[in-house]
Amino acid sequence: MAVGSLLVSTPTSPGTPEDSPRPAGRPSPGRMRVGILGVGRAGAVLGAALARAGHPVVAVSAVSDASHERAARLLPGARILEDLDVVAEADLVLFGVPEETLAPLLAGLAAAGAFHPGQVLVHVSARQGIGVFEPVAAAHDVLPLALHPALALAGRAEDVERLSGTAFAVTTLKSLRPLGEALVLEMGGEPVWVEEEDRPAYAAALAAVRDGLEGVLGAASRVLADCGFADPGHTLGPLVASTVDGVFRSSVTRDPAGATEPEEHP
Repeated sequence: MAVGSLLVSTPTSPGTPEDSPRPAGRPSPGRMRVGILGVGRAGAVLGAALARAGHPVVAVSAVSDASHERAARLLPGARILEDLDVVAEADLVLFGVPEETLAPLLAGLAAAGAFHPGQVLVHVSARQGIGVFEPVAAAHDVLPLALHPALALAGRAEDVERLSGTAFAVTTLKSLRPLGEALVLEMGGEPVWVEEEDRPAYAAALAAVRDGLEGVLGAASRVLADCGFADPGHTLGPLVASTVDGVFRSSVTRDPAGATEPEEHP
């Protein structure tokens, strides 16, 4: 599928019927057959979101029992095939594999002649941009995209709904930015452009929040359990929600550079 056939002049907003008026300024990707390599939590959820947007998931590769179960639950109708066969079936290949295995997988597929010109390659790693695609893109004329939702995914059906309004880091060639942003919008997300060199910092910021919350809440839960609380999560849930809400209403997140004095708490 050529680049021109992927971009049409009338953009599609998430949930907008095909015959409804559409705002100008953003192109919409044409309908693409999706293949997924690695049906992990992110791959399964984003694949389901793409399918809901009208891009059918035609084939996936799945090794573990958990991957097979996610494919059956979130991607019904998709055939489970070998990696090479998945790529051959797809206009858009979604890489849901662990970050450390992405480059070797790409090299192996390229050596086998798996890619075809105009094919869209998307990975979901937070830390990596499109540099990992560079050898493949140069040799096979493929279209590289790095799309990452700022959301902890569990690989469940409700995660597809949680993508609504979620920020997605978008990194690609400037000429492909409209395609990347259109795909994010179709999945219900909000595209945010992140430069290639900023991806590691972006990933570190998300990891700091995730790891910090897990560590603090784990320690607090153990202390509360020792104090006799039967359900520490039930106790901590409202506190965490109200604290996070307060932080996002404060200058700490609205203007990080200007938030120099901590607020006093009773």
